[in-house]
Amino acid sequence: MNLVMKIGFGVALSFMTLAQAAAADEFKLSNNQRISCSRGLSAGKLNTATCKSYAYVFNVKTSEYFRCQVSLALTRDNKEVINVQTDGGCTKKPRIFEADSSYSFDATETEPPNTNSFFGPGGYSVWASDNNALKVRGCIIISSGLGSDISKCLDMSFQ
Repeated sequence: MNLVMKIGFGVALSFMTLAQAAAADEFKLSNNQRISCSRGLSAGKLNTATCKSYAYVFNVKTSEYFRCQVSLALTRDNKEVINVQTDGGCTKKPRIFEADSSYSFDATETEPPNTNSFFGPGGYSVWASDNNALKVRGCIIISSGLGSDISKCLDMSFQ
C-alpha cells in the first residue's frame, strides 16, 4: 500500500510540474527592450545618473500583456558612490484580441522626455499577430495629459 501511495504521489507531482511548465511557456518576453539614461548636477558637486529600462511580457495564448520597468538612480561625488536606488515592477494591460489563439507580439515606446511626447511622458505602440491566421493588430497608446491613457487599436488589411 505504501508503494502505491508513493507512485501515486510521484505521478501527481509530475503532472503538477508539467502543468506549471505549460503555463510558463505561455509567456514570452518582447524582443524590443530599451534603456534611457540622464544625468544631472546637484548642489555641492554631486552627480546623479538615472537609467530606466522597460520590457513587455506577453501571454501568447490570451494576448494579455504586462509592461515592466526597472530604474536605477546613482548619486556620487568626486570620490565615492553616495546612494543607489532601484525601483520597478510590471503592470497588467488588457487583451489585444478577444479570443484565445497563438499570438506573436512586439512593442516599442518613446524615450521620455523627448519631442514625440506631446502631452506627457510619451507613449508606446504594440503589435500582435495571430500565428494561426493572417491577422495583425497595431495599437498606439499615449498619455492624454489628463490622467488616463488613450489607447486605439486597428486591424490591418492585406491587399
